[in-house]
Amino acid sequence: MIDYKYVTLEVSDVCREVGRFMKEAQAGFGEAYVEEKGLHDLVSFVDREAETRLMERLSELLPGSGFLAEESGNRHGDSFRWIIDPLDGTTNFVHGLPLYSISIALQNENETVLGVVYEVGRDECFYAWKDGPAMLNSQIIAVSRTQVLQKSLVATGFPYSDFSRMTPYMGVFDELMRTTRGIRRLGSAAVDLAYVACGRFEVFYEYGLNPWDVAAGAFIVERAGGQLSDFNGGQEVIFGREIIASNTLVHQQFMAVMARYFGSESK
Repeated sequence: MIDYKYVTLEVSDVCREVGRFMKEAQAGFGEAYVEEKGLHDLVSFVDREAETRLMERLSELLPGSGFLAEESGNRHGDSFRWIIDPLDGTTNFVHGLPLYSISIALQNENETVLGVVYEVGRDECFYAWKDGPAMLNSQIIAVSRTQVLQKSLVATGFPYSDFSRMTPYMGVFDELMRTTRGIRRLGSAAVDLAYVACGRFEVFYEYGLNPWDVAAGAFIVERAGGQLSDFNGGQEVIFGREIIASNTLVHQQFMAVMARYFGSESK
């Protein structure tokens, strides 16, 4: 029987170790180290080196486990699979902005059993394990108690390659600018989700996401008392390419806004 709390704390330590490497690398970083994987989709040696270090350490922690990682793809293993984003917020990192993160989730037979999001610049480690609380640096966290969307702070992400849904997206954006306390775009979906979990945001929504962007953060939101869905209320958020995460209390209010613009349109 695996002690998920123990494994989660070990993963947190690994993230802090790799985070120190990232901060040191950013100090001497330059545009020459950057490659473009696709339209506005950047990668650097830091992403790849961080992923290598993470996979080595996680393999030691759970020998035989598989991986779904942003840079390395899918590596099959036993019933356990790590879902990893070694550097969520690469564009921020490349431009010298301090907000970027490491995101790691563990699944057992496709059930997420732990999640860790380490926000490197602020040295904030968010984590949770199956049947346990959501934590931030050893302190239990919970979603906010805000009950109305008008008093909510909302986070989103801007599409960088898939612009096919921009008309409804901008409609939602326009309405939220007028009817909430504001909209923020941090550049790391993992951090956005972690901030919902600890009550800094009431809602986060975005489309065009990958499993490694959201697997850990979504799990932490759930363990903190939050609610997850896709844009139409469905429950597949890790592989569904879109997500709404909320403090639960304003979820239906936010869904009503989404319905006015996205309706039941297909992805």
